[in-house]
Amino acid sequence: MKVVVQRSKAASVSVDGKQIGAISHGLVLLVGITHEDTEQDLKWMADKLAGLRIFEDEQGKMNIDVVEAGGQILSVSQFTLYGDCRKGRRPNFMDAARPEQAERSYLQFNELLKAKGLVVETGQFGAMMDVQLVNDGPVTLIVDSKA
Repeated sequence: MKVVVQRSKAASVSVDGKQIGAISHGLVLLVGITHEDTEQDLKWMADKLAGLRIFEDEQGKMNIDVVEAGGQILSVSQFTLYGDCRKGRRPNFMDAARPEQAERSYLQFNELLKAKGLVVETGQFGAMMDVQLVNDGPVTLIVDSKA
């Protein structure tokens, strides 16, 4: 499982021009699922991201997590994170999970985040989406459960 994490001041996701999810402050998660991911990967990632101390404390140091910062989550499925660009000019997506498995895992991952007391807004699985965000910092990290 790979997730691109972006600290955000504001973010939204739209499908066909209609906004379907938005947050005012928190984390935007671009979530990639591979066919090898297990429930353990989902739990590890939810724990890691909920506890990731990338928000500034009173001294301006990255020392508090999204829960302590009163932030929310915008979670967007992103199979292209598993695009292999090493050969040729067209990415190979063979490492991405099949849609049925990926959707189940993505929904379960979001539920794990909600169980930690987080407000989780989402995109629409499998849809063409427009994602807008104001990256705070900017702070962008890539977290991989297999690394």
